[in-house]
Amino acid sequence: MTEATELKPIPAVPLRGGAVFPGITTTISIGRRRSLAAAHAAVEQGGELLVLVQYDSEKELPDQDDLVPIGIFATVRDVLRAPHVGVQMLVELHRRVRFTSLVQTEPHLVGTYEELTGVPNDDDPEAVLQAIAYLEQYAETLGETNQQVMAVTRSKNTPGELSDYIAGLLNVPFDLELDLLTELNGITRLNTVLEYLKQELKITEIRQKIQTDARESAEKAQRDYMLREQMRAIRKELGEEGNDLISELRQKIEEAEMPDEVNERALSELKRLEYQGQQSAEASVIRTYLEWLVELPWNKMTEDNLDVVHVREVLDEDHYGLDDVKDRIVEYVAVRKLAGNKMKGAIINLNGPPGVGKTSIATSVARAIGREMVRISLGGVRDEAEIRGHRRTYIGAIPGRIIRALRDAKTRNPVIVLDEIDKVGADWRGDPSSALLEVLDPEQNHSFSDHYLEVPFDLSQVIFITTSNQLSTIPAALFDRMESIQMLGYIEDEKAAIAEQYLLKKQMEGHGLGDADVKLEEAALRKIIRHHTREAGVRQLERNIGKVVRKLAVRVAAGEAGPFVVTEDEIAEFLGPDKFTYGVAEEKDEVGVVTGLAVSGFGGNTLPIEVSLSEGNGRITLTGSLGDVMRESAQAALTYARANARSLGLEPTLFDKVNIHIHVPDGATPKDGPSAGIGLATAVISAFTRRPVRRDVAMTGEVTLRGKVLPIGGLKAKTIAAHRAGIKTVLLPADNAKDIPELPDRIREDLNLITASHLDEVLEIALLEPVGPPFAVESTKSEEEPVPMPPPVSKGGVGERPLRAEEPELRRQPRLEERKR
Repeated sequence: MTEATELKPIPAVPLRGGAVFPGITTTISIGRRRSLAAAHAAVEQGGELLVLVQYDSEKELPDQDDLVPIGIFATVRDVLRAPHVGVQMLVELHRRVRFTSLVQTEPHLVGTYEELTGVPNDDDPEAVLQAIAYLEQYAETLGETNQQVMAVTRSKNTPGELSDYIAGLLNVPFDLELDLLTELNGITRLNTVLEYLKQELKITEIRQKIQTDARESAEKAQRDYMLREQMRAIRKELGEEGNDLISELRQKIEEAEMPDEVNERALSELKRLEYQGQQSAEASVIRTYLEWLVELPWNKMTEDNLDVVHVREVLDEDHYGLDDVKDRIVEYVAVRKLAGNKMKGAIINLNGPPGVGKTSIATSVARAIGREMVRISLGGVRDEAEIRGHRRTYIGAIPGRIIRALRDAKTRNPVIVLDEIDKVGADWRGDPSSALLEVLDPEQNHSFSDHYLEVPFDLSQVIFITTSNQLSTIPAALFDRMESIQMLGYIEDEKAAIAEQYLLKKQMEGHGLGDADVKLEEAALRKIIRHHTREAGVRQLERNIGKVVRKLAVRVAAGEAGPFVVTEDEIAEFLGPDKFTYGVAEEKDEVGVVTGLAVSGFGGNTLPIEVSLSEGNGRITLTGSLGDVMRESAQAALTYARANARSLGLEPTLFDKVNIHIHVPDGATPKDGPSAGIGLATAVISAFTRRPVRRDVAMTGEVTLRGKVLPIGGLKAKTIAAHRAGIKTVLLPADNAKDIPELPDRIREDLNLITASHLDEVLEIALLEPVGPPFAVESTKSEEEPVPMPPPVSKGGVGERPLRAEEPELRRQPRLEERKR
């Protein structure tokens, strides 16, 4: 064969997920556009086709590196379109060739090849006979002996031809197919196929043995069932007791005191079990179902401790503060004492940042009332069956978490804590939050139906306490069924009391220092709170106290007797240098820098806002991961400043000559919401008027285009954050004055809370005297030179000058959306 013939380009079809071998005529399914075009092109050009195999079956458009270098030279006989199958091509596979290159990819693949050289001669009659014998034994084991196939097999004379034919008959793994396709030595290929055939033969024999044993076992079970039925009839005639398991289950059903509907269902299932016998396939399913029914506390309730004083004492003993939660539990106990069992269970949501004691207060509630407590973590739950259970048609089906919790509690009126309810997900398996609608609805949960039980269970006496870090991710319909109590964090005095009364004792007992005399001075404790923690809860504080206790444990283990008094100076030795600064948010009064207040799922925090001006053309830049609402607040603040420029001592045209950059630090944290409106407006006006902002003032409130200050939410969390940062004065909307009495006493004592209804009131308090003249841009023209009037706006007419960006009178207001990338 000449070189030109060897490199003749012909259409190519890449196969994915499998390989073919030469020596047979077969059909190949075509699913890709380029493969179908290649098949038609081959038919039109005489039938020559290069069949290739791609390594990655997921790749839709393979290139040369994705294809196996050994292909099959074939002839396309016909392209067929069969119903329910799709397009197939009938090809005759001739021989292996070496694939050299792709010369075309559109509209179909065209490749070149060359004939294989140096292929060793293969002649091993003994190996051929052995392979044929194993193939016949394999076919007999499967019971699929085909005389025509065996005749074709015996007609193969060489090991290479026989290995290719057998490989096409067997369901060979793809990796092994690639090895056989690229192996040029026929004897080696036949040995590989023979090893695989021996392995498959062993597996088939084992499978046959298992089927035989299963059939014999089924026949034995049938025979045993007939004998057992005869024995039951004989025992019945003799008046003897029936099956022990049936009798045991019947006794448990009677003792369970189920409702009539459930009892009827249980007896019906027991009757089915008795008729089918213990060896039937469904017996274990029925038996498991009945065991679940009898283990549930249908009529078992713990007696509540209705002593209001005792309940309050227990709650105060376990937790400091949290008066809202404690008052609600005391109210429930009081109403339960008066109304008796007519009082339904409570459904309470505790919302707040991590570490404020949401889960632990739920445990204290159960201890105070005298009920059992079960905790169900819902974080990351995405399957509805986790709540409602699986239907019994599934193998290994069990009830949902609610029913399992009641089984574990052994009472139908426990305290069930649904932890992290705001982190419930949803996917193709269902929406667990929708399943919780029935669980947490007092009008429906008296007949809660689990998919596994398929009988109603009364949840009306259960106290459900849910916990969450944020309310925005809880579906509205689900949140409407809960009474939400905010736990927004602790002030410094509360943290100090909690550390002294609870955390220090807990850490000492946990580190083996329960009997040691250890004392934390108040100054040392305050230093830990102020300079080593910054959180709404007390988890970080507890970890730092634990670190101090471990340092003392080393001293005790070394032989020191104590007592140990931890002073403020020793904190740096135990915990290292200060991690946070305490005091006002800024070190000095600065122009264009305002301390705002924000709240998130982790509690409140201060929010510094910075504004910088530079000469330019009126462009606005917003940075700091700001959301759409906060960007709109910045635009509203700037519009107010432009509209009131003269009253602020500014030239209105100045805004078109200055670039404004508004930045909110901690850029990696997304920020959004309208409550930073007055802070943004104050920072912008401060930057233009050169009036510094008081560093001991923080502010929160939404601003309108007319300068009105609108109310905001999260006031308690924000004021706690301001108190924690050492702020002295907080400016807040006048409409939020009604929320001030609900703030902690220490917050109201230490902070000067000033309400404002208009931005002018905010500026009067927050801004100091100017440190210089207002911001101005030097003009490049002489004062005597008149400013030429701009020409009319071009409307597309011939010869009219287009609008220039340098003409501020005609320039449109820059929009924030232009800065989004």
